[in-house]
Amino acid sequence: MSFLHVRVEHTFRSGFRLNAEFTAELGVTALSGPSGSGKTSLLHAIAGLFTPARGEIRLNNRALTDTGQRIDLPPERRNVGIVFQDHCLFPHLTVRQNLEYGLRRHSRRSVEFERVLRTLQIESLVSRMPRNLSGGEKQRVALGRALLASPELLLLDEPFAGLDEPLQDKLVEFLRTTLAEFAIPTILVSHDQRHLSALAERVIRIKNGTVAQASPG
Repeated sequence: MSFLHVRVEHTFRSGFRLNAEFTAELGVTALSGPSGSGKTSLLHAIAGLFTPARGEIRLNNRALTDTGQRIDLPPERRNVGIVFQDHCLFPHLTVRQNLEYGLRRHSRRSVEFERVLRTLQIESLVSRMPRNLSGGEKQRVALGRALLASPELLLLDEPFAGLDEPLQDKLVEFLRTTLAEFAIPTILVSHDQRHLSALAERVIRIKNGTVAQASPG
């Protein structure tokens, strides 16, 4: 079942041209390709962090972006969660306060706080500050905050970047468990084939700003 349709055309000041169209189904869809191919730009367009010159992005038949109709919902109205590769936790807030920020973003409470703590195994971290967390712990907290906002769609931008291989393997297991547990459709950006094989049900390969291939993961 297709739940996301993306068509984006944009030329950046650098001269790089993004001209890509794809649909995604329920489950985990990966955007794969070399650095600079346009993967993260597509993720940012879906999240509402930049507006393409031309295009249309629809989530569950709801227009998030439609340049022809002058529709461009701000990020907070898209109900899309995003986890960046640099975590983006609030440094002045405890882990619990960072997680509670996700709860405050939406009135719905379909994802339980304690369930997120248990699934991600971060119960023991709630009183700590982000500066006292490891890279893998920060990534799990960032994922928990995104889940607690009860998004219709979850976007993961290179979630394994900057982690050593043992931590990457551990995070893959956490992600596999978490995404299965909460059944939130996910778009995963990664250039690592090993991670794609472990997590994604289908892969869309991006090359030079265009869709080069779409296939099962």
